[in-house]
Amino acid sequence: MISLRRQFATLLLVLLAALWLAPRAHAAAGAYEAELPAELSTARDMCALVPCKDVFPGASHFSERKGQPPYVEAYDQASEPRKLLGYVMLSTDITDTPAYSGKPVVTLIGMDTQGRFVGVKVLKHSEPILLLGIPESALLKFNAQYLGKSVADKIEVGQSRPDENVLGLDAISGATVTVIAQNQVMMASGSAVARQVGILAPTVREPARYAETGRRLSWAELVQQGTVQRLRVQPEQVGLDKGPDPFIELWFGDLNHPDIGKSLLGENGWNNLRLQLKEGEHAFFIVRTGGKESFKGSGFVRGGIYDRVQVRQGADSFTFRDLDALNLYGIEAAGAPSYNESVIFIIRSPAFSAAYPWKLSFLGNRVDRATGTRSFTSFDTPYWLPAAMLQGGRPTINEPDAPWVRVWKSRAVEIALFAALLIAVTVVYALREKLTRLSTHKNKWPVNAFKYSFWALSIGWIGFGAMAQPSITQVLTWFHALLFQWTWSLFLSDPFIFLFWIFIIVTVFLFGRGLFCGWMCPFGSLQEGIYKIARAVGLKRFQTQLPQKWHDRLKWVKYAVFFGLLAVSMFSMGLAEKLAEVEPFKTTFLVGVLNRAWPYGLFVAAILGVSIFIERPYCKYICPLGASLAMPSTFRWFGLKRKQDCNSCKACAVGCGAQAIDADGRIDHRECLHCLDCMILYTDTKGCPPLAKERKRREKDGLEITPIGKNGYFIPIHPATVQDQISAKAAKGPDPRMPTTPAHPAHKAGSQGLRWIGLELVDHLWPWSREGWASRRALQIAGFSLALAASVAWVMTALGTLSTGAIIGWWFGWSVYEVLIRLSGKRYVKDGPWWRDQYRRAGVMDMLSYVGFKNLLIGAALFLAIKAVVGLA
Repeated sequence: MISLRRQFATLLLVLLAALWLAPRAHAAAGAYEAELPAELSTARDMCALVPCKDVFPGASHFSERKGQPPYVEAYDQASEPRKLLGYVMLSTDITDTPAYSGKPVVTLIGMDTQGRFVGVKVLKHSEPILLLGIPESALLKFNAQYLGKSVADKIEVGQSRPDENVLGLDAISGATVTVIAQNQVMMASGSAVARQVGILAPTVREPARYAETGRRLSWAELVQQGTVQRLRVQPEQVGLDKGPDPFIELWFGDLNHPDIGKSLLGENGWNNLRLQLKEGEHAFFIVRTGGKESFKGSGFVRGGIYDRVQVRQGADSFTFRDLDALNLYGIEAAGAPSYNESVIFIIRSPAFSAAYPWKLSFLGNRVDRATGTRSFTSFDTPYWLPAAMLQGGRPTINEPDAPWVRVWKSRAVEIALFAALLIAVTVVYALREKLTRLSTHKNKWPVNAFKYSFWALSIGWIGFGAMAQPSITQVLTWFHALLFQWTWSLFLSDPFIFLFWIFIIVTVFLFGRGLFCGWMCPFGSLQEGIYKIARAVGLKRFQTQLPQKWHDRLKWVKYAVFFGLLAVSMFSMGLAEKLAEVEPFKTTFLVGVLNRAWPYGLFVAAILGVSIFIERPYCKYICPLGASLAMPSTFRWFGLKRKQDCNSCKACAVGCGAQAIDADGRIDHRECLHCLDCMILYTDTKGCPPLAKERKRREKDGLEITPIGKNGYFIPIHPATVQDQISAKAAKGPDPRMPTTPAHPAHKAGSQGLRWIGLELVDHLWPWSREGWASRRALQIAGFSLALAASVAWVMTALGTLSTGAIIGWWFGWSVYEVLIRLSGKRYVKDGPWWRDQYRRAGVMDMLSYVGFKNLLIGAALFLAIKAVVGLA
């Protein structure tokens, strides 16, 4: 016993060491969220701020920024005559294609005068997987594949296809979305500059042919049909305090179309504008109707560039100088808003066509309120003339697929097989009762044949092959997305993880966490496999379990780890991602033990070493992912079967590797890993002591041996109750079929229909009760004040006077209070499907799980409602 405790203490010490050393082990990962110069996006001498020589070897002098989109010329020497060697470009000057993190990878790119890439350097990225799971060197090796290739080549991530003239690039295993996005950045940036300097032919777009009706439109009609659009930036989007007024609000629209131009400027105004435009030139207007920020830019000088706005069409960007701007003296459309800044801009490039979609970009700096760092960003609003206003309608646009779409297409067969596997696991588990009836405690192969096969597939294919190990970082990401901003593309970008989480969410609410954790988790299966192999090779005599009292204490560690990571993520998602190294998944499956610093490898080795002697130690005591899934498992619809005799018979409890069966024979579904051993015993007439006793009695008396009924007892021979088979001791004990003592809320007795729905809503939204008033009156009274304050906080958030962080703090405080007040009065939760009135007494973890999950959904709904109202406003 002393050695066992030492082993577990060693495991915890290794965990602490790994947590302490993890941030230091990758301190050299300098491109992750690196702080770039605030003026990088606007400085004329870009190469004074970034190492242009690193991406253009041999160049000794670089020009100032020129062109649109901007680029820098690279020369062989500073003195005359200088030889032009090529060009250097900053990716974010050209495209803001997001990677897996939702943020672009800021890349410096060198290209010679023939259009060949000569250098690539990542200045900043926000990909956690390249910090914690995959070394940054993998991205450097990926980028090195571009060297020597031409911007004119058709380059794709994947295998080369000579018959289609496609050059393939080797992807980074586990970071497919990142490299697909990076390929789009490289090709879009190189092509945009190559077209400007004549390496590639310029973009040719058919000019717009307008369908004119002669009808004059009001401002409301123009907005409704989309020919006048709004670009609105809120203060919090640029790192300022949230407020009722926008940071800036702009309205803009096309002026070349006769119907739109005449509606906005009037007949004379539009005709005068046409006289000032040359063939192929295009005019549009901008007015500022809100905010104190100028869209012209505070630093604008005559002859300079309007550096706050630009138009983007495809890979082309168009900026404006003072000679491209005309005064807008008024808007004649009925109902037009008042404005305090206005201009008419002229696009003089023949590459622009109003027949094709374009977008207006407002450029600005965003301040990170946590660190104070500034980052350059753009806010875009798309614009495309309605099909009815163009002769022949809108042209067909062949836009490149989004990165996540390309991933799904490129791995369609693997994805289909993975989905089939998840369906097969679900179906097999749904038929578990038939399988367990075919098994006995001496022959478990009808169940284990499937279970062991799924373990092997989860380790070999899912873990080491597809690298689709779910992680607590994904739970944190989903939590933040649910509360703040849901982005489907972010979750669709990794199809295996996306499908895996659909499987996890569905099965957790159907059966509890045990189907994923016990059957399909790659790391959990690896631990279990090691334990089983060690037993088979003769180490069974060294295998043991922690004493139940120690297990009951240590099982709460994983919940503490989960809540700790969740709390940290609210202040710093980056720090939470680093602390999530408490999970050994990345080291085991994504990178490999031998490819990481020694603390990571030692941590994995310690866990797997202890797994030889203790069944699934990480799953039971440390795993924050398991803890996050255990909480909704409180409300699983279908549990494992129990019979009345289970409260006195300890046969199942003794053989439970998860130690999830208590002294009363009740199963804790938050801890159960669904090995199904207890289900096998449930109908085993030789292995289950109550059944074995009844079988022997019938054999002795020469009575018929009837089948086992659904209640776990022999079907009675004569019309009689099954109570004859229940021992006297078990009959007097608690009902082990419920995780806790059954409860019967008196106020819901006999309710149906609308009354039942009303009482359900009251139960969820009104935590106070008569019982609580009698026992904890002061706590009840205090709650009314807290509820009022929380309600006011939500109203203030909707009005824009309270930050997101503050309302989360208020909501968390209310949730803590609600747990306390319900424990003092409404101390019950539902067991099984929500539409059934099957209640049981709630423990502390039951109530934490219920209140936490309920208020998370309510909070997300309120955030969505607030955003919808703000959007409409």
